[in-house]
Amino acid sequence: MDMVVKKPWLAHYPPAVSPTVDVNAYGSLVELLDESFRKHASRTASVCMDSELRFRDVDEMADALGAWLQDKGLVKGSRVALMMPNLPQYMVAIAGVLRAGYVVVNVNPLYTPRELEHQLNDSGAEAIVILENFATTLEEVIERTKVRHVVLASMGDLLGFWKGLLVNFVVRNVKKMVPEFRLPLNQGRTVTRFNMAIAEGTRMRLARVDIQPDDVAFLQYTGGTTGVSKGATLLHRNVVANILQTEAWFKPMLDKLGDKPLTCVCALPLYHIFALTICYMMGARVGMKNLLIPNPRDLPGLVKTLSRHKVSMFPAVNTLFNALANDADFARLDFSDLVVSNGGGMACQQATAEKWLKITGCPVVEGYGLSETSPVATSNRLDTTDFTGTIGLPIPSTEIAIRDDDGRDVPFGEPGEICIRGPQVMAGYWNRPDETAKVMTPDGFFKSGDVGVMDERGYTKIVDRKKDMILVSGFNVYPNEIEQVVNMHAGVLECAAVGVADARSGEAVKLFVVKKDPTLAEEDLADYCKQNFTAYKRPKYIEFRDDLPKSNVGKILRRELRSTT
Repeated sequence: MDMVVKKPWLAHYPPAVSPTVDVNAYGSLVELLDESFRKHASRTASVCMDSELRFRDVDEMADALGAWLQDKGLVKGSRVALMMPNLPQYMVAIAGVLRAGYVVVNVNPLYTPRELEHQLNDSGAEAIVILENFATTLEEVIERTKVRHVVLASMGDLLGFWKGLLVNFVVRNVKKMVPEFRLPLNQGRTVTRFNMAIAEGTRMRLARVDIQPDDVAFLQYTGGTTGVSKGATLLHRNVVANILQTEAWFKPMLDKLGDKPLTCVCALPLYHIFALTICYMMGARVGMKNLLIPNPRDLPGLVKTLSRHKVSMFPAVNTLFNALANDADFARLDFSDLVVSNGGGMACQQATAEKWLKITGCPVVEGYGLSETSPVATSNRLDTTDFTGTIGLPIPSTEIAIRDDDGRDVPFGEPGEICIRGPQVMAGYWNRPDETAKVMTPDGFFKSGDVGVMDERGYTKIVDRKKDMILVSGFNVYPNEIEQVVNMHAGVLECAAVGVADARSGEAVKLFVVKKDPTLAEEDLADYCKQNFTAYKRPKYIEFRDDLPKSNVGKILRRELRSTT
């Protein structure tokens, strides 16, 4: 039954923000990007290590890469994995893959071989664009996947000839950041350097593909109740909708700035849905310059980059806001152009928000979303100056319902599961109808797994998580995945993973273990986890116990373990 949702939030919208957007304005994400590239052709699209690319450059190289991929015989709808940090090659690759009629599969470049193999096989990726620094990971698994075409990027590819040579020499020979690798060429597999693929593609003609709104654009991988990472299937219409919704929410700010070009700090990784939509997609829509930060963990390097630019937009998670707010050199920068600081991915702490406002003069505007919602679902108003402690209001064409376990709406002020309905909500999980059925309601709402309270104005505050997911610096970590892998260690009898509070990352993973082998040491298990999990998933704490609390049917009670930490 389709329940009528009350929309008190509309009365609290800024006057310039429309309650709805025309989600049918573009037939595909490609159509929207093509228009944006043409409109802003002469503007700077990206700056990376002080080298600039215009939108015209991205446009031309995307055509070339798309034509090159088509020449390899990939059919419409084929999946192409992208495994890189924030580099201009990433922006080119996303546009090229979509324009050729394929599906982008974003991959964390720090994945272990186990994690990469699962994602390549689950998505059925036939090609991959990967930075050479991570090729050794691919080497370990490629023969057990469907990947037949590898495009090898290097750090200096698009930095200009001489600078590119220098950067590549330093990366490979001085910093030793490219482990030796040898990718097999059997089974008709090709391995081509990124710049060579672009050069070859410029001599080819891109065949324009009939892309429909319901065609798949991205597979954004996220965890699940089973612990198996699964792809949120984002259609072209989902992502187009979220770009237009975000643009509508930004309208008061954009109107105030007029035609003044914006500069955005893209420190969040482009493989993460937050940066993908806000920095790249919405950025292209409004002709925004992206400062691409390949390694945001290098705080001195990030601050040095920021010192050379006057930034107007800064999307980040609480951990990055906090690290910068406590950096003396950052505090001395010029923030006169900074008009919006978008907080998302994890809860922004009040102390961090207040310190950021004091230093920059720009408040952190907190929002909320998930991979499954492309991602933005709610946001505080951009003219907010005080820390609200809420995730804001539903953005245009979005409905939020707070529901109990029986699917009934609860009264204002009472807790319930945050459920989201709107054109940005995914089509489902890739090839997993069972998992899709668990999160989608008959009336089209996505059940987020987060518990929230909505007030009479329509502002929602997250109070708890219904699921056991652990949120580490804005990245989802699912206990079942950790437990399944750790339980495969010969010295482990059983284990449980929970999230514990962490001053730096919001939450950290704590692992409780019952030994099978009495000689098992903490450092042995830590080394095992390092081999099998990317950094943010690795347990920060390991505690050995004689037994674990269980229900009367034998289920490990994670909640009891959390209460003891």
